[in-house]
Amino acid sequence: MPEETLLKVSNIDVFHGSFQALWDVSLSVKPAEIVAIIGANASGKSTLLNTISGLLHPAKGSIEFEGRNISALDPFQIVTTGISQIPEGRRVFPNMSVLDNLIIGSYNREARSKREQNLGMVYELFPILRERKNQLAKTLSGGEQQMLALGRGLMSDPKLLLLDEMSLGLAPIVINDLYKALREIREKGITILFVEQNVRRSLGEADRAYIMQMGRVVLSGDAAKLREEEEVKKAYFGV
Repeated sequence: MPEETLLKVSNIDVFHGSFQALWDVSLSVKPAEIVAIIGANASGKSTLLNTISGLLHPAKGSIEFEGRNISALDPFQIVTTGISQIPEGRRVFPNMSVLDNLIIGSYNREARSKREQNLGMVYELFPILRERKNQLAKTLSGGEQQMLALGRGLMSDPKLLLLDEMSLGLAPIVINDLYKALREIREKGITILFVEQNVRRSLGEADRAYIMQMGRVVLSGDAAKLREEEEVKKAYFGV
């Protein structure tokens, strides 16, 4: 696999029980890219992220990260390779403090040694978390909880962040702040693969994108060029 490819997903099929959710899906992500996975509900976007992070395993095909086949690894093993997933719905620990939520993100051995360094980075990105570090997570607003979830993911010292529906249910001004943080995270050398239903925003923020329908990748390429594709305009922009 070429050195410039960080993540390579090759022709994977994935099942939920007897139901096939992904069909022959392939994608690649290069270091320090922001790559979007776009599609309607039930198109397979979250299943793809869950398979990369080890919550599901492909029945066919392979997933390589930094040249290593991680297809059969479990989530706790995949985190130690440098992949961190921020799930849909934030899923913070509501009755724990903001600081304790963040510290939990650094439980693997590699991340523990960089805990203070990464905590400083999180506070730099999201100053409100420093201000509220002693508050219970359940007292935060939805946007602040999303910042906390993102910060917790960064505490695992990732090379690749997987983000599932980061902007779901949030106000536009909060979404703008979160995307600004993503650009700053990328500037620190962390690669981002994100799932989003807002196609217009996704194609405006990403370097490249993959469009999924019914468990298959149907279009992919440079995000700016995809915005001009007639098929994309008709399907997503009503043009």
